[in-house]
Amino acid sequence: MSPRLPSVRRGERDRPAGRLRRARSAPAAPPVLAACGLSAGYGGAPVVRDLDLPVRAGEVVVLLGPNGAGKTTTLLTLAGALAPHSGEVHWAGAATTAPLHRRARAGLSLVPEDRSVIMSLTVRENLRVGRCDPALALAAFPELAEHLDRKAGLLSGGQQQMVTLARALARRPTALLADELSLGLAPQLVTRLLMAVRAAADDGLAVLLVEQHVRSALTIADRVHVLRHGRVAWSGTAAEAEANREAVASAYLPLA
Repeated sequence: MSPRLPSVRRGERDRPAGRLRRARSAPAAPPVLAACGLSAGYGGAPVVRDLDLPVRAGEVVVLLGPNGAGKTTTLLTLAGALAPHSGEVHWAGAATTAPLHRRARAGLSLVPEDRSVIMSLTVRENLRVGRCDPALALAAFPELAEHLDRKAGLLSGGQQQMVTLARALARRPTALLADELSLGLAPQLVTRLLMAVRAAADDGLAVLLVEQHVRSALTIADRVHVLRHGRVAWSGTAAEAEANREAVASAYLPLA
């Protein structure tokens, strides 16, 4: 496996709470992680077909689509939890067939759809299990400081998701794959989580985000892909997505 890529400082970490910065277009650069002609699924049935999807350092790529479009399948295959039927996954410019645990050691973080905290452990213990620096976790989410010695099972759903994301970011990964961070959460908590993702991307992290809150996701995105029936139905920048709502709507649903 290739070594962890260096972080690229892009600044602008200090922003007013509750506000998301409009993402700027990321400069062209070799992808950190990429799907190349990727087809994947379960058993012999492909869910995703012929997918080309690069993710570069310092950018947030948002993957949209209706249920069953192949979004989670794409994340799991890029992470190494599923083997592709055909095509390749590239990491740091080279094809890889490494399993999930090896990609994680090389700098990949995966935040699955379900909140992956251990309910019987405290927040501090959850961070230790993730082998991350608690100081970095609290830098991303200082509001967790007062809950460090509280059982994760006693936290709200939003706080549990903060722990999950804080643990992923505090590992100082090269790439982050996040599946439905906002699932079941209030809008202000969604904003808080997405602010942390954008700040990490501004520091050089490559992010692929599956998200149901379309409008909120577009405020932090650099690029957008819409999946339908396992294929890319629309691609463009976040600004293009907002300017061409009808095109995106025809590929997916109204931006509401």
